[in-house]
Amino acid sequence: MLTRRGLIAGGGALLAVGRARAAAAREPAVVRVRIVTPVGVIIVALDTRRAPGTTTNFLKYVDDERFDDTRFYRAARSKKVPGTGFIQGGIQTDARRILPPFPFEPTTKTGLRHVDGAISMARGTDPKSAGGNWVICVGPAPQLDGREGYMGYAAFGRVIAGMAVARRILAVPTGGGFDAMKGQMILRPIPILRVERIDGVKKPTGQPRMWLLFKKR
Repeated sequence: MLTRRGLIAGGGALLAVGRARAAAAREPAVVRVRIVTPVGVIIVALDTRRAPGTTTNFLKYVDDERFDDTRFYRAARSKKVPGTGFIQGGIQTDARRILPPFPFEPTTKTGLRHVDGAISMARGTDPKSAGGNWVICVGPAPQLDGREGYMGYAAFGRVIAGMAVARRILAVPTGGGFDAMKGQMILRPIPILRVERIDGVKKPTGQPRMWLLFKKR
């Protein structure tokens, strides 16, 4: 039996998805974003039509400059296929930069896949934990795609320039970490100087940017 509380909860979820789709509809079908590091530039093309909620979330971080002065901190190299794996960057655990959660969009829903160069949201065991951290696949990673009994991860775009930079980051020395990240933490993290739009209009959220209060002058 569907209760009033259930109707309200379901309605809230539908409203969140509707808002994400409305926001994505005002964006170009593909929004290019430039990721600037000291070792080179990576340009990703985000699919706003097939992954509207995920791209809207990512662009909020971009437009608020929440990814500026963060870093690539993880390089997970495949033991089976040398030269492949993924690199991970973003805000890590900096609570001052984090934005509210958003609806999870698995590959089974979007039709996107973790192909070579795919950009995808990092998350913990809870899909709602995705937000300010993301990975770039170096080589195909079908094990990250959703399937029966496994939610997978939310791919939402692809690198269109700068894969050589991603491969360079994947190859840097790593160590430390624990559990799934054991041995994968970049010993000298690669700074992310800034992340900026190439397409569309910048739309800051207006939410507090608390990390700036502690920024060194």
